[in-house]
Amino acid sequence: MRFALILLLVCNVSFADEIKFGFKSPAFSGVGQGSHYLTVENQENSRLQAIEDALAAAERAAQREEENSTLAKFIRNLESRIYAQLSKTLVEQMFANEDPVMFGSFVLEGSTVAYEVVTNDDLTQSIVLTIVDPQGSQTQIEIPIGTGNFGMTYDAINGAP
Repeated sequence: MRFALILLLVCNVSFADEIKFGFKSPAFSGVGQGSHYLTVENQENSRLQAIEDALAAAERAAQREEENSTLAKFIRNLESRIYAQLSKTLVEQMFANEDPVMFGSFVLEGSTVAYEVVTNDDLTQSIVLTIVDPQGSQTQIEIPIGTGNFGMTYDAINGAP
């Protein structure tokens, strides 16, 4: 009997409940399924965007590296000097004091550059520079000749004639 009494004191009373099973993943249970799909789609889009951004950044870096190569720098410098010489020659021809060229034209990378010395109604002269790009858009610049004063000589500043 003592044994039965000890057994009763040692054993706890157990209460049992119904075992309930439910999936925790919204993909299986359906609870919160819409937000789950949206989260998964957002993650996929973020990954794809990150990959596209990385590819675009790598392409831009390669292009910058190509543009900063020694050969590219040399070509840009050469083009700049050629264009400077071309524009210098053009200006010298247009503004020559002895035997000036009255008109001329040339084509530069598909654009036509033409100039002509014209006499206005008030007998002043100007150079009309016309640039027509390959699409047909036209820019016209009129440059007056022999008017205005670009500066004074040292003698004129000091009062000498």
